[in-house]
Amino acid sequence: MKIDLHVHSTCSDGRLTLNAIFKEATKKGVGLISITDHDSVDCQTDAKMMADKYGINYLYGLELSVNFPHPAYKDLKPISLDFLAYQYDIHYKPLVTKLNELRAHRKKRAEQILDNINRELVKQNLKEFTHKDLEEIEKSVDGAFGRPHIADYMVRKGITSSRQEAFNRYLIKCNVPKLPLTLIDASRLVKGARGKLFLAHPNHPRGTSLINITTDICEQQKIIYETMMPYIDGIECWHSAHDKESTESYIEFAKKAGLMVSGGSDCHQQPVLIGTVDVPDYVAQQFDIHLSGD
Repeated sequence: MKIDLHVHSTCSDGRLTLNAIFKEATKKGVGLISITDHDSVDCQTDAKMMADKYGINYLYGLELSVNFPHPAYKDLKPISLDFLAYQYDIHYKPLVTKLNELRAHRKKRAEQILDNINRELVKQNLKEFTHKDLEEIEKSVDGAFGRPHIADYMVRKGITSSRQEAFNRYLIKCNVPKLPLTLIDASRLVKGARGKLFLAHPNHPRGTSLINITTDICEQQKIIYETMMPYIDGIECWHSAHDKESTESYIEFAKKAGLMVSGGSDCHQQPVLIGTVDVPDYVAQQFDIHLSGD
């Protein structure tokens, strides 16, 4: 059976509802899944119930954005890295409190981003966004408010033809930093909730990854070994944006470092990638989950 431990729903910046996700997972023969929404546990109870309904094993999941500075690269500003949390207590109060704080900041951030976009719209003699537009965007948000929600609204308003165009023309230029979360704090919160923390897609060529510090995989792994080992439990080796070389190298590194391994599609939208990444069954066994046929 297939495994997908990195899927996003409409509770953060995904375009698929939980119902659509589980229907697709069933169709693809997924036997273990995790919904890993950004800074949000709001859908986890419903996701577990739906997984039980469809007869699919489920891992509680979460994706956290971490502000990561590296002392060996003093000329670089801190970069954003993504970390995945699994098998944690979704009711752990310090974690829930922090996620609520991050969500509140996301709304303020969205307001500031819209202000920045308005300055660009004025230059183009286009109508500015108003508070009513912000309210309309909020209606499409089930969980964590992010830039993709703004991008989708810009498409609906006819300002851009696609989400990607919205990012290219406005959202990258008009971005406002997220509320900083350090790796130490992320680890403390997840381990306090009896969960496991994984570095996500470390060599993602277009995403938030170590490639923004160095494209050399050996150098990336040196950074992980020197700065992350006390705080993480594993690495996401299989990912839809990882090539064969990246996957094999990170599997070997994780084995030598004594780290767990995970993998998933990181499915957000079209095309629907759920179940398309070949993750081996032993990944499930690390979490004491045995798929049928194991």
